[in-house]
Amino acid sequence: MIETFDYGILHLFQQIHGSVLTALFQFFTWIGEGGAVWIVAGVVLLLQKDKRKYGVIVILSLLFCLVFGNGLLKNAVARPRPCWRHPEVEMLIAVPTDFSFPSGHTFSSFAAAVSITYWNKRVGIAAFMLAVMIALSRMYFFVHYPTDIAAGAVFGSALAAVSIFVVERRMDHSRNSVRR
Repeated sequence: MIETFDYGILHLFQQIHGSVLTALFQFFTWIGEGGAVWIVAGVVLLLQKDKRKYGVIVILSLLFCLVFGNGLLKNAVARPRPCWRHPEVEMLIAVPTDFSFPSGHTFSSFAAAVSITYWNKRVGIAAFMLAVMIALSRMYFFVHYPTDIAAGAVFGSALAAVSIFVVERRMDHSRNSVRR
């Protein structure tokens, strides 16, 4: 049933291919590569004294994604990518060499978007819109299943919540230590 759902969605994406959409989604996939856009956002926040805490949250959530998502989950689940299972599908980007579940692009994008929203809701809306476009690009290019995308969004959001908790707890602990 899940496989039917996954391939049904991927088939829809295959039907809408066109030069404009391909260029647009190539841009979104590119800026999501290695969490690049999110690392830049985290560093920009880190460099501003009044926003440093939020930069730490973004960077910490991305580090959690790297360790938990790319380091542990991808290798433990070892799900082949749709493009590996269906080499007859014309690839519009390079075929990734790591496993499919969860989507690392989506994982880091949603972790960063939740973290950024914690800092500023208005900027967070833009971050979520960007995260969604990055996630959609991965299905458009036939490198992730929709369930990889959904898992990346859920796990990324959860790790952002953990990062927020850790940083806030650490700051509360530091404030209480200073008062003593």
